[in-house]
Amino acid sequence: MLVELHVHQLGIIDSVTLVFKNGLTAFTGETGAGKTMMIEAIHLLVGGKSDVSMVRHGCDEARVEGRFVVGDDEVILSRVIPVQGRSRAYINGNLATLAQLAEIGGELVDLHGQHAHQSLLHEKAQRVALDQFAGVDISPVAQAKAELRQLRQELESLGGDERARVREIDLLQFQIDEISAAAISSGEEDEELRKEEEALGNAESYQTALRGAYALLSEANTQVSPGTTNASDALRSALGLLQGKEAFAEVAQRLSSLAAELDDAAAVIRDLAEASEEDPERLAEVSARRKALSDLCRKYGPLLADVLEYGRATSERLNDLLGYEQRARDLEASIAAANERVRKAEAVVRKKRIEGAPQFAKAVQKHLRLLALPEAVFQVDFAPESQDPSGDGLNFLLSANPGSPPLPLSKVASGGELARVMLALRLVLTQSPPTLIFDEVDAGIGGAAAVAVGKALAAVGKGHQVFVVTHLAQVASQAHQQLGVSKEIIKKVTYARVGELTGAARESEIARMLSGGALTEVAVAHAQELLTHSS
Repeated sequence: MLVELHVHQLGIIDSVTLVFKNGLTAFTGETGAGKTMMIEAIHLLVGGKSDVSMVRHGCDEARVEGRFVVGDDEVILSRVIPVQGRSRAYINGNLATLAQLAEIGGELVDLHGQHAHQSLLHEKAQRVALDQFAGVDISPVAQAKAELRQLRQELESLGGDERARVREIDLLQFQIDEISAAAISSGEEDEELRKEEEALGNAESYQTALRGAYALLSEANTQVSPGTTNASDALRSALGLLQGKEAFAEVAQRLSSLAAELDDAAAVIRDLAEASEEDPERLAEVSARRKALSDLCRKYGPLLADVLEYGRATSERLNDLLGYEQRARDLEASIAAANERVRKAEAVVRKKRIEGAPQFAKAVQKHLRLLALPEAVFQVDFAPESQDPSGDGLNFLLSANPGSPPLPLSKVASGGELARVMLALRLVLTQSPPTLIFDEVDAGIGGAAAVAVGKALAAVGKGHQVFVVTHLAQVASQAHQQLGVSKEIIKKVTYARVGELTGAARESEIARMLSGGALTEVAVAHAQELLTHSS
């Protein structure tokens, strides 16, 4: 239940903090005082649509915060509506999405606005009500239909058009042949060819450089040092001069290692020079192969690995098309079986609905008669099975007056009667969120009907927390808590005031509602009587 509510800068509300009691709470006050704005504040808490026009004039933002307690659990929901920017939602102080707020709010609050009972005119709302009462599980139907849709999509994807299928087969076969003819060794073949092409294309320059290096190291070169034949000999000559000289022991050791490295390098360079021979024919062959692979990549994927994967997937698709007849027969058989599963699941749902409908209608009718409709007849009508095997085609029928045949709600129910049907459903459907809100659910009724509605709301309040916005004293008098909403103008600025009414203040408010404003002795006496006989 909602135990505490803080509202700041919302509409004509400056700042209001309320602590709620169990049972039925009634908001009363003059038209335009701000009663509905209090309900709107709760609606914002549970994910309702916001608008910058809700922010109090001259303020930067509106804020609503509520503390809910369900059993041993407590949750604090907050909503901030700024003049600039999007609204923000918080759950237990943590920033949340509006969807998250609505999800948790839907488990805490069920709000029926001034026109919410109009939803009863739609078959979907009626089905939901009956299913909830009768414990009808429609998930098997939904699952069976989902499987059926999937199978039909698979069949459609095979290509039911023979001409289109033949064209696709020809195209796929061409693509597969083209990829197969390329005989791609691996996804890295193009990189290996690139390296080989680079080496072949630069063979002459590589060879010149290597031979020059080898000549420097191993052939006669008088420029290195007069009287020496090559760099290696020159190094060894220098080493001989330094060998045994203590002052040059370290450098002699280094020169010795360097001489060995020069010999190894010379051998490697000689081998590389011999291997780096020009091969124009191989270069042309590699270049042509790379171009062919590049052409494939432009068609089927940025990389060779993608080309290979495309070929694999294309082969699978081709096999499906070539095996269309068999695959189509298999899918058609599966579709037939799925249709049968849907039929059986729908039959179960229809049977349960039909079985539960009389008890449901009887329960609703019982409450309608307690709601000042003593001759009411309520029924659930189903379309013929031949026209509606699923049982979705149902309709709530009502006869509010004796001698009138039961007809669809849309044709016979007034606003007041619809409101009472909605309330009767709430009395029947006990599985609902802990907090129920009715905004002027008593519109269009009065007298004995108003008393009956008030008592019914109080009865609902025994198992739920119920908020109601009402202009009827007969309803307000039944409340376990009455909150008076008024407005005050201070220096040409309007402020809404909300406070609990008890004792004489509550008697005066009830008397005002009875008399239309004037606090006559008769009205006060009548108010006292209503409060005395309230639940």
